[in-house]
Amino acid sequence: MNEDHLIDLALGLLRGPGSNARTILGLAGPPGAGKSTLARHLVAEVERAEGPGSAAYVPLDGFHLSAAQLDRLGLTHRKGAPVTFDAHGYVALLRRIATDRFQDIYVPDFDRTLDEPVAARHVVRPHARLVITEGNYLASADTPWPDARRLLRELWYVDTDDALREERLLGRHRDGGRDEATARHWVTGNDHPNGEYVKAGRLLCTRIVSGAGLSPARDRGSVL
Repeated sequence: MNEDHLIDLALGLLRGPGSNARTILGLAGPPGAGKSTLARHLVAEVERAEGPGSAAYVPLDGFHLSAAQLDRLGLTHRKGAPVTFDAHGYVALLRRIATDRFQDIYVPDFDRTLDEPVAARHVVRPHARLVITEGNYLASADTPWPDARRLLRELWYVDTDDALREERLLGRHRDGGRDEATARHWVTGNDHPNGEYVKAGRLLCTRIVSGAGLSPARDRGSVL
């Protein structure tokens, strides 16, 4: 399934009955699958077709707990695991996005240079008809992720070969300042178990799409 077909599928969500309503499309998948790259690409192409502000990007990574909170909870070594996200805060934002068509809605992100979440990097404008949200755990069966899924029109699983994901993850960790040994230890001890947990939700998704061969994102702001 090539990128052009995925763009057509995304645009198809804006056609037919209820096309004036706001639609939220979710992308799930393990670390390094290409979720943020695909989401940003789809948002850009929908805006190209439908006009500026017609689509918006909402990354789960903005709800990662800060370094201070991870330290307080003793979870620094688990960074990126489900327990290190403000999942209920994310669900609350999705609920507002689904119902509030009158205000700009500001959306946090994760800054890899700062290695911290940052507020209000993205915005959902009132006229945004398609919102694309992505994150590892959107297909999880554990609370509160099913609440998030009920707000999505569709949830796509971004499937990428484990070897390619590992290559991408090692590159991210090296770019973030980790040496080779530390990067490999992080992939093995943290990214791998998180990825296996994510894979269990694959069957809950409405569509499987490939994350291989995606053009690299310009802004690699994702922590995962």
